[in-house]
Amino acid sequence: MITRVIDRNFANMRLDRFLRKAFPDESLSVFFAVIRKKKVRVNGVVGKANQMLQEGDTVCIYENFKSVSEDERTLASSLQTRDENTACHPEQAKHVEGSNAGFAKAKSTWGKTDERRKTRDERNASWGAKELDIVIQTEDYVVVNKPSGLASQPGSGTRPGESLVEYLWEWGRREGLDFKPTIAHRLDQETSGMIIAALHGDTLRDFTRMIREHEVDKFYYALVKGNLKKDKGTIDETLTRTDAAKGSKMKVGETGKDAQKAITHYRVKQHYEGYDLVKIKLETGRMHQIRAHFASIGHPLLGDTRYGDFALNREVKKQLGLHRLFLHSCRLEFVWHGDKIVLDCPLPKELQSVVDQLKPIRHEYR
Repeated sequence: MITRVIDRNFANMRLDRFLRKAFPDESLSVFFAVIRKKKVRVNGVVGKANQMLQEGDTVCIYENFKSVSEDERTLASSLQTRDENTACHPEQAKHVEGSNAGFAKAKSTWGKTDERRKTRDERNASWGAKELDIVIQTEDYVVVNKPSGLASQPGSGTRPGESLVEYLWEWGRREGLDFKPTIAHRLDQETSGMIIAALHGDTLRDFTRMIREHEVDKFYYALVKGNLKKDKGTIDETLTRTDAAKGSKMKVGETGKDAQKAITHYRVKQHYEGYDLVKIKLETGRMHQIRAHFASIGHPLLGDTRYGDFALNREVKKQLGLHRLFLHSCRLEFVWHGDKIVLDCPLPKELQSVVDQLKPIRHEYR
């Protein structure tokens, strides 16, 4: 028998979804079988796949999953022998030594992988948890200042253990958290700045909804080619994703079924000779939205290797020392539990150094 007590991370979640989250190494057929054979009980009552779990509920599974540790199997076996015909109740679960709350395993093994199953790259990867630049940490979430060049999450082309998500997992393990910190949104690998990571399941669901419903305002600084005709404006053009061997890109202004609405607001922060520093507010959050939108109006971002002016990129790299995309997530605004939260993150040194070398041609805009 396996026992789990539902905590805030898995409250308001369907039973079948909870099982998939709690035991990710098991196949779907296993979950369907234990539910169909009435081997899952919630607070002593046979569980149904679509029933909603509440915080404090006790889920008992009268089956030994392969992914469950040997220690817990031994404990479960002794409990099942002693109490096989008795329904599992919350009061019993509270006194079960070694039973785990929610999806989290014992903190001594949280987030770890069997050394025998790791590749050599995984074993040699250097964790960067200690290097995380934390803007703010609360009980519910943490905001991290991601450097340029660091991928938001694992994927093709990213070495094992070298993404922000994996750094956060290791940080969470060191902090003794019972939930793997999970980012609520992403930034391109080349973009620096603030990312919100949830520290609980319910927090993640709240932020996911808030971002979907445009309740989190995200602002960016970008340095663009040339001087914009208007000191403030809006780019309202659809974006359509196209995939190719060299990487995905967004086409602007398409009208097909795959075209997505995309709106970018901007205001000139400072005019310089040959360049504008602009502050951008996203109304929508499409892939490469800022980069594609500004390139489409003839003002690509400096350092952009996908949508930019490649000859200009080579020039500013040589003359100004710009070795990355000039795009930085500088401000987040949202309401959390009735409080207005405003977080600012200044330009990193390598971008501020570029700006300091430019010659202003007009007054500064706030």
